[in-house]
Amino acid sequence: MHQSVQHAGNGEDRQGRSAWAVLPVRDRIAWVRRFRRQLADHADTLSRTIAEEVGKTEFEALTGDVMPLLACCRWIEKRGRKLLRPRRVRGGAFWQMGQRHEVHREPLGHVAIIATWNYPVQLLGIQIVHALAAGNRVTVKPSEHSPRAQATLIEMAQRAGLPRETLSMTEATREAGAAMLREQRFDHIIFTGSTGVGRAIAEHAATTLTPTTLELSGRDSAFVLADADVELAAKSIWNGVTMNGGQTCMAPRRVLVERSVYRRFLDALAPHAASARPRKLISPEAAARVQQLAQDAIERGGRSLSGMAEPAIGATMHPIAIADCPADAALVTGDHFGPAVAILPVNSIDEALSLHRRCTQHLATSIFSGNPRRAKSLAARCSASIITINDCILPTAHPAVTLAGAGESGWGVSRGEAGLLAMTRPVQVAITRPRLRPDVQLPTRKTARLMQRFVRWWYGSGSLGSLIGADPPPADRPLAPMPPASPVHPSPEEPARATHAAPSTSRNHSHVSTS
Repeated sequence: MHQSVQHAGNGEDRQGRSAWAVLPVRDRIAWVRRFRRQLADHADTLSRTIAEEVGKTEFEALTGDVMPLLACCRWIEKRGRKLLRPRRVRGGAFWQMGQRHEVHREPLGHVAIIATWNYPVQLLGIQIVHALAAGNRVTVKPSEHSPRAQATLIEMAQRAGLPRETLSMTEATREAGAAMLREQRFDHIIFTGSTGVGRAIAEHAATTLTPTTLELSGRDSAFVLADADVELAAKSIWNGVTMNGGQTCMAPRRVLVERSVYRRFLDALAPHAASARPRKLISPEAAARVQQLAQDAIERGGRSLSGMAEPAIGATMHPIAIADCPADAALVTGDHFGPAVAILPVNSIDEALSLHRRCTQHLATSIFSGNPRRAKSLAARCSASIITINDCILPTAHPAVTLAGAGESGWGVSRGEAGLLAMTRPVQVAITRPRLRPDVQLPTRKTARLMQRFVRWWYGSGSLGSLIGADPPPADRPLAPMPPASPVHPSPEEPARATHAAPSTSRNHSHVSTS
């Protein structure tokens, strides 16, 4: 099964179109359907392999890896053909009569995927399905931590009816990834992993101007507001902290709780922390790192909510919540990948945001509140691309949800409609009917004057005077005053901020999920 990287591109140059790329979209969607059925038929075997390699339970492998991939396949089966077919572009100018404009979606070409291990089938599988459904050829460098699960996934995809060389893989070693990028030219590179490695890949890709999608980690917050259902918040947040052994890029690393409900939240969370079972992490070093940060927070004045802080045994450790965590503790910055969370009381939303913004990796932020309007107001200030309201992580598995990193959490988009279209390039096609094509010869002076009047009328005030030839207003005439802006209604808890804040120039668009 393991194909050497040198043979991944036989029969096609970098600009060539493969046999897969020229297939009709409906035939590629038919492959997605066959692949989905193979996944469903072998879900138990695949889940068992995942569990053996990365230490999660078979149930977690099924629900966190296999099921989201199956949902993605079915979503593409239903919507992929419509998204990828040519689309009519309307709204042209009056002087473009006789033109028909369309946007066609063409494959990028040859896509490299450098896979990760924490969700070895979900993340890689969705990336493969999107790239292949869009018509690309794909070469995968599997993770060294999950080679069997990812090789099994790729074999299933090939058995579902792919032309030879459409999907290939390298050896599952760190050296193989570097060799793949060094020895081949790709049209796009997808990487999921740490910010440090992502930065190195971006630097390499820049030398050949190769576009990249970098899915890097988040170090995000969960906000518990004064009107939240604290029982729901405690249950949802603890599930996010411990899910997959805390090895989820969207897991909360700190919980910021308004002081009026802080004690109630701790009371609701304490039973979950006390009953947590040990979790196996990917390596002893990862467990030791998490344990060291938790111990440091305790030494600085925090306390284990369960009353225990047991040392890790190899790669296995007890999940831990540190209440009353000092704001200057390293645990608060969230630079760890495991089941530990810092809990801090805050006196205001502004104080919570200040703590939240100390970290620059914002990927998925959770907000718990009984007031959707207040929650959405806060969501706009969190700088994350995914916001979940009254839930944590679970809504992000929706197959239509797009993940879009920013800053040190990466760049580019994956998953959902935007993720599928990102695996294509838009080709603008303009068709002109010759009989309606405008005359491009130099007009007479009379015709030019008529055109000037018409443009002034059509795009300007629309007054009759501008059309019949009245003189335009002098250039030094003052412009009419701007109409007053609509009043901004502040949220009840922060009227002063809303009244006096400078206007925002942010262009950050967030996905808000309410549950």
